[in-house]
Amino acid sequence: MKHVDIKGIIVPICTPFNADETVNHEVLKQEGERMIANGIHGIFCFGTNGEGYILNGKEKREILETMVKSVNHRVPVYAGTGCVSTAETIEQSLMAKEVGADVLSIITPSFAKASQDELYEHYAAVAKAVDMPILLYNIPARTGNALEPATVERLLEFENIIGIKDSSGVWDNILAYLEVAKKREDFTVLSGNDSLILNCLKHGGTGAIAGCANVYPRTLSSIYDYFKAGDLENAQKAQDSIVTLRGVFKYGNPNTVVKKAVNLLGYPVGDCRRPFNGLCEEGVEALKAVLEENKALGMH
Repeated sequence: MKHVDIKGIIVPICTPFNADETVNHEVLKQEGERMIANGIHGIFCFGTNGEGYILNGKEKREILETMVKSVNHRVPVYAGTGCVSTAETIEQSLMAKEVGADVLSIITPSFAKASQDELYEHYAAVAKAVDMPILLYNIPARTGNALEPATVERLLEFENIIGIKDSSGVWDNILAYLEVAKKREDFTVLSGNDSLILNCLKHGGTGAIAGCANVYPRTLSSIYDYFKAGDLENAQKAQDSIVTLRGVFKYGNPNTVVKKAVNLLGYPVGDCRRPFNGLCEEGVEALKAVLEENKALGMH
């Protein structure tokens, strides 16, 4: 199994769409270049902000092929391969390995309620079937299933399960995962909530998968860079600077807001796929105001 340092700010890159909702691979490559030029430490294909929930298997393969070739080993490429069934999750994970992804991010199954034993068996089966670094992904508000810290601890037995991304937004949950991580030196914890990046780093986490990095890659990557340099003052300033953007999330689906922001900044990633592409006029105006304010502050 390849070794990958799971660290820094990893962008769950937007999937650009044409007007007919087909994938725009040229803009996808351009967005990857923009991310790398602005210091992003990893690129994550078809995460939540990449609308992985609404892409089919063929599209995922083509997106990953484009990104792996374009990135060309400059930063690690992560692939979101979690599906509802264990069988399809293994299928997608093997596809990502074949295409050349560096790390798998596997979200909990969704819709049907799963017990902790079922979740353990699901991840154990994938870990046995796919010899690749695997990040667990906890986002119960979206999936309806939460990975309890005790279940994560059980999964430490699998060497290729190398960390967890937590998007619960509950700080105590991240702390509990960080306690579990102490039991295996190479197990990492990433914040999936952009407001908790610096706190996570201060308590032993190694970075974040940050949706807002699609909008402000340099600002988000600097949180980690300043922290590693010991400049906590500027790390905190960078962390605080995204509060106003996140404040616009109250008007709509967060990844819809993020994609709208990227478009407004002049990067033609298109709308989210229907039906999840609406943002009320009040939200659009609030977003425009925030982007203007942040432009004046030099955020990018």
